[in-house]
Amino acid sequence: MNLLKFFATSPASEPLTDPDSIRSRYTRLRWSVFLSATLGYGLYYVCRLSLNVIKKPIVDAGVLSETELGIIGSGLFITYAVGKLTNGFLADRSNIRRFLAAGLLVTALINLVLGFTTSFAVFLMLWAVNGWAQSMGAAPCVVALSRWFGDKERGTFYGLWSSSHNIGEAITFIVTAVIVASLGWQWGFRGAGLLGLLGFLIVVLFMRDTPQSNGLPPVSVYKGDQPREEAAAADGKSVGEYQKEVLRNPAIWMLALASAFMYISRYAVNSWGIFFLEADKGYTNLEASSVISISSVCGIVGTIASGWVSDRFFGGRRNLPALIFGLMNILGLSLFLLGPRDCFWLDAVSMVIFGLAIGALICVLGGLMAVDIASKKASGAALGVVGIASYVGAAVQDLLSGILIQQGKSGGAADVAAAYDFSVVTWFWIGAAILSVVCTLAVWNARAK
Repeated sequence: MNLLKFFATSPASEPLTDPDSIRSRYTRLRWSVFLSATLGYGLYYVCRLSLNVIKKPIVDAGVLSETELGIIGSGLFITYAVGKLTNGFLADRSNIRRFLAAGLLVTALINLVLGFTTSFAVFLMLWAVNGWAQSMGAAPCVVALSRWFGDKERGTFYGLWSSSHNIGEAITFIVTAVIVASLGWQWGFRGAGLLGLLGFLIVVLFMRDTPQSNGLPPVSVYKGDQPREEAAAADGKSVGEYQKEVLRNPAIWMLALASAFMYISRYAVNSWGIFFLEADKGYTNLEASSVISISSVCGIVGTIASGWVSDRFFGGRRNLPALIFGLMNILGLSLFLLGPRDCFWLDAVSMVIFGLAIGALICVLGGLMAVDIASKKASGAALGVVGIASYVGAAVQDLLSGILIQQGKSGGAADVAAAYDFSVVTWFWIGAAILSVVCTLAVWNARAK
């Protein structure tokens, strides 16, 4: 089968003309698209975060060092960043069901393979390939929301869909951690791979490409958004021209920079939070995973609320919510990193604040603000620009964090337990959160043209 044909948008089926039939099919398929995108992308995250739960057991087993883990993690983020940009552009032109399912299948198979190897070279190569496969997840989901949901409800459903990040994180930090504690680190990868295969089946069975390919009119007609669509059609621009406008828009690039700094603080906790709690505060692996899972559960609330609140109370303006949650990110991260040992309640409170903040920022700063000021025909491109900057930041974080953590290590011989000094890396992580807020203020008045 020709690969381009496989990913191309499906041809339209025979259109419906009866209003009741259109309404019934739209209602059913919109929920099918939304739920499969949310669950499917949530299981993408399980296959991405599996390594984060396993880091300390791998180091303790002498399989990999902290620096090697940082290199492996940055390998994923680099390929993910490049893939976010290119696959964002491709998703605007693709059959999103096939696109989303293909990436999920590859990432699931990679996790299964990693459950049977201890080679640094194999880990690095496959985890980098995993980054590319992971980059095939978000863009088709966002394109699906643009194709199936109208302008006045985009923020609400984008926020609901964005909870998939937190659903995946919660599954990882709870289910994967239990599997690792019971069966060993290899089964952490194997379990994630099996869950990824489940997500692949969900996407294949329930995701749909476009309303037109399912015999329905465009969502702009169904939801009464004709004026904007007519204006877009009247200017005669192609998808490529709209995508070029995204690349020339300085506000989108500033949002990308703000998201990059936010992702440094986000993945400081997601990638190294469990390691930090084990090495600095004396938690067991399962206890540390349980603390980090609090941020994922609270992130669901923050994500869902962010889009709806900005639509309902701020008229679709996202800047003030982005500022508020940015300040909460700084507060939660500071409490987590600078708080005392043997104070579980403070660690838990810090993860509540951090989770609410990051959940909202992933939605608002990590995509929605850029999508709002770009053409609907270039939603994938806007998300791609923000995505590549975000995960370049995440890659830099993982590489530098691994180096800084190992430099702060002492002991670790057969008869001496390893001790860690996290002071330098702590200020690297908090400083990134502060810079994210500064960049957000720089695009305070950005609006759609």
